[in-house]
Amino acid sequence: MKTPIALLLALLIPFTALASSGGEEEEGKEGEKKKPEILYVGLTPALVGNYGPGPKLKYYKADIALRVTGKKVEEQVTYHEPLIRNQLVQLFSQQTDESMGSVQAKEALRQEALKQVQQVLQQETGKPLVDDLLFNNLIVQP
Repeated sequence: MKTPIALLLALLIPFTALASSGGEEEEGKEGEKKKPEILYVGLTPALVGNYGPGPKLKYYKADIALRVTGKKVEEQVTYHEPLIRNQLVQLFSQQTDESMGSVQAKEALRQEALKQVQQVLQQETGKPLVDDLLFNNLIVQP
């Protein structure tokens, strides 16, 4: 009677070794640092409004995406999207023909928009959260 039990145990030992080594490989994979997941939060619908002083109305349409790192950050930015949109609408409404006309001016506007979005999120969450702001499309009708 002792022989079949010893034989059974002898046969099971290699399988338990395989099972434990497989678990270690999984832990090794889980223990490795993952590359941060880069995501883009699109502000939809596009921002549309008028800008600049004067009797003639001037319009803009801005299709904007925010670059963030990680799913949790994406959720936080999406949650605060109304506040972000408000801040950007205020920024765009203060612009002039000069600040919306050239490529260099649009780049300066993009940098200022990123700065303001980060400031709003810093006030709300304690972190800037957004890595970059991209104009997918910026149309101006002076």
